[in-house]
Amino acid sequence: MSVRRVLVVGGGIGGLSAAVALRRVGVEVDLIEKDAEWSVYGVGIIQPGNALRALDRLGLAEDCVVQGHPIVGMRRWSADGTTVLGETDFPPAVPGLPPNNGITRRRLHDILVAAADSAGAHVRTGVSATAVEQDSEGAHVGFSDGQHHSYDLVVGADGLYSRLREQIFGDDVKAKFTGQVAWRINLPRIPGLDRLWMYRGARGSAGFVPLAHDLMYMLTIEKVPDGAPVRLPREGLASEYRNRLAEYGGAVAEHRELVRDDAEVVYRPVENILLPAPWHRGRVLLIGDAAHGTSPHCGQGGAQAIEDGVVLAEEVATGLPIEQVLDGFMNRRFDRCKAIVEGSERIGSWEQDHTLDIDPDAVAYEVAVAAMAPL
Repeated sequence: MSVRRVLVVGGGIGGLSAAVALRRVGVEVDLIEKDAEWSVYGVGIIQPGNALRALDRLGLAEDCVVQGHPIVGMRRWSADGTTVLGETDFPPAVPGLPPNNGITRRRLHDILVAAADSAGAHVRTGVSATAVEQDSEGAHVGFSDGQHHSYDLVVGADGLYSRLREQIFGDDVKAKFTGQVAWRINLPRIPGLDRLWMYRGARGSAGFVPLAHDLMYMLTIEKVPDGAPVRLPREGLASEYRNRLAEYGGAVAEHRELVRDDAEVVYRPVENILLPAPWHRGRVLLIGDAAHGTSPHCGQGGAQAIEDGVVLAEEVATGLPIEQVLDGFMNRRFDRCKAIVEGSERIGSWEQDHTLDIDPDAVAYEVAVAAMAPL
């Protein structure tokens, strides 16, 4: 193979998936993660059918299902919680697995870390890449711990604010604020909750996602209220979240008073990015949020990062020259990820302005079709 040794920069969902996938086709993999504690941000994550399909290729889907909770469809409610606007069943993508799965980010992280370790990836935490130089022989990387190593390929999976993207591509393309913010908190699961429950409000939407037999998360995606700051201090987050939920009734109102601990509330501005093709320069390739970070409207961020790793390993396994490997990767990934980033952004635009000529349900269907197309 032309790609025998790879450095993966970033130990999140995309980086770990790539490390596992590449090891399984015989590639030597080093993975670095700048966070020495390797902490996990967020509460839970939706694994749609295409994510489970990709995880199945890595041999990890069943572990995720065992440690998560099936999601069989979606129920849409009016904001006051009195009217069911519609209900959808999700078709399964893999026989024997649920259509979708909800899982805590911590449990998913532990599954991926264990898989990378058992596959033989060499992991160093608290380390970053300080310099990357390229020539015809390889990519030569200097690290913050003083080490230097050479690789056939460097894979940047260091997230929405990728330092490697800035090093290699410059700072012309950055994540952009979409106008919305996202709130999440883990709560005891509503008995019988096996669907996504979504409530449409005046400025966005709120809902519930099952994560385990005893756990779910409540989420809100909303336009920032007029005059309110985008960035908020941690102190007072719980009180502010309760205030933002005031327009919702039904189960949202019933659970609003459970939001009491500032430390349990996850809040962030919603940002996205779509790096123009190609996502590689020489022997450095960006994947996941570093290349195509999407808003959470269609639950596809983690799914697309996992798919990146699977597809990259399949292209590497062809044994073709590295230029053809990277071209093959882009041919399979760019249009798909573009449709998902742009479709999710359109739904968010409609949530902020209902006068726009956008049918959010139709757009969500288009995104689902794009996501479920063969890899």
